[in-house]
Amino acid sequence: MFGQYRSIPGQAKLLIALSFIPGFALSLIYTDLSYFLPSVRGLSITFTGLVITVMGLTVVATSIPFGILADRYGRRKFIIIGNLLASITLASFALTTSPVLLVLAAVVEGSTEAAFASAGTALLAEKAGEAHRTAAFSLSAFLSSIGMGLSGFAISLVLVFQSFGLNNVQAHITLYLVLAASSVAVTPLLFRISESRTSAKAKSIREFMPRKSRDVMVKYAVTAVLIAFGAGLFVPLMTLWFQLAFRVPDTVSGPVIGVSGFLIAAFTLGAPNLARRFGLVKSIVLTQGLSMVFMLAVPIAPTFATAGGIYIIRTFVMNFSSPLGTSLIMGLVDKDERGAASGISTAIWRFPNSISTVIGSAMMRKGMLALPFYIASVLYSVSICLFWLFFRKARVPEEIEQPQ
Repeated sequence: MFGQYRSIPGQAKLLIALSFIPGFALSLIYTDLSYFLPSVRGLSITFTGLVITVMGLTVVATSIPFGILADRYGRRKFIIIGNLLASITLASFALTTSPVLLVLAAVVEGSTEAAFASAGTALLAEKAGEAHRTAAFSLSAFLSSIGMGLSGFAISLVLVFQSFGLNNVQAHITLYLVLAASSVAVTPLLFRISESRTSAKAKSIREFMPRKSRDVMVKYAVTAVLIAFGAGLFVPLMTLWFQLAFRVPDTVSGPVIGVSGFLIAAFTLGAPNLARRFGLVKSIVLTQGLSMVFMLAVPIAPTFATAGGIYIIRTFVMNFSSPLGTSLIMGLVDKDERGAASGISTAIWRFPNSISTVIGSAMMRKGMLALPFYIASVLYSVSICLFWLFFRKARVPEEIEQPQ
């Protein structure tokens, strides 16, 4: 199984490795910011929510423009800029309590995510090549999941800093600044990644949206919006759901969710083997369909331990298909439009996901704890059926060369 990862081109491996620290920094922001701003810095919970909302809206607003610009002017440039912006964001969140500056930092953070998502995905597809694209995205997803899991545990470094005499505020600030400095430190290495002139300059400045890949992106957008809206009804709210359903605090449910991140990482490494055996489209449909069975079982579980275990299984089975979906789209769209396509993919996920989280939260607070899961299952079912209808005959280049 690991031979396919050893054969990934060196520059693709380097890009994956160098993306880990900036990605880890972004994971920490989403893991800890909702605690850091109100509990450590003394800001209101309402304002903290506003900051997080601004981050999401900025991702939606900038993903497509950044993807288009990255296709035209160079994807590596946007990755380097995104890396530097990630460092500035972390430092800004750590050092200021000014509402204006924090909102500005939220805009910068959203722009950082957009730059990484649009340019990074497209450049990785280019550097990996057709034969190794699925393995490269699986390895990238593996490290991303590891970073997501580690970000929760990294907060415990605050205790280490406090042992040197720092107070709680100083220790948190130190943690943020150390990670910001680490993100800056990898920037010079990014210049070692080359980029073909064709992919950077191919698009006409008059083309504001991908034209050659329009049909693929429209079909993908329809299915992705349904999944994103359904996921938003419960996925970002699981610590709240566990508290309402079983009176379990986030200090207990948080690690349960964190465990799923490590399992996602472990099982993601097997994604290329599954794709090689069944094909990308069938593999995506199989894993997403299987995850629905466990999703429906969560709200009827009698105990926290049972619900937590089922949710962990549901999470890693569903996310098993994530690198496969990315590889499929990058394989089907025109090579010169991959940045724009990646930006569109990010935007069509974040926007409906943010909207449905508000709806799911309202349902849960009214005691309708099972309803978000049931609505999500309907949306998932429609999405999976449409995905199969749209893409069942689709073949990426490597599958055409090596029929299943």
